[in-house]
Amino acid sequence: MHPKQYITTVLALIACVAYAAHAADKHGHDHDHRPLHGGIVAEAGDLNYELVARPDSLTIYVTDHGKPVAATGARGTATVHSANEKTTAVLEPAGENKLSAKGSFKQGVGVRVAATVALAGKPEAKLNFRLK
Repeated sequence: MHPKQYITTVLALIACVAYAAHAADKHGHDHDHRPLHGGIVAEAGDLNYELVARPDSLTIYVTDHGKPVAATGARGTATVHSANEKTTAVLEPAGENKLSAKGSFKQGVGVRVAATVALAGKPEAKLNFRLK
């Protein structure tokens, strides 16, 4: 290969890779990730899961591009991890697009919540939230 052809080929490949990386960064991120209920948002697949953690309840709202996703037939678990305690609760459908668990749950900085949510007809989502 001629040196000029080699340089042209390398530059063309670099341009293609840069374009692909830029396009991949934008893919699937044309929707809003802001919390709609004052909670913390995690994404799995094309869905957003918003955790609202209170001392007496955990609620996860499910949306797709800001639109509610039916929680009918959904199931899940949530495990709250604090410095020296771990509490697991079963999440059950509790309305149009939410799952909820009642109980006594730690709050505060550094508390983590690991959740799994299985919506009807969709693969199980594994979610991690860190309370602030």
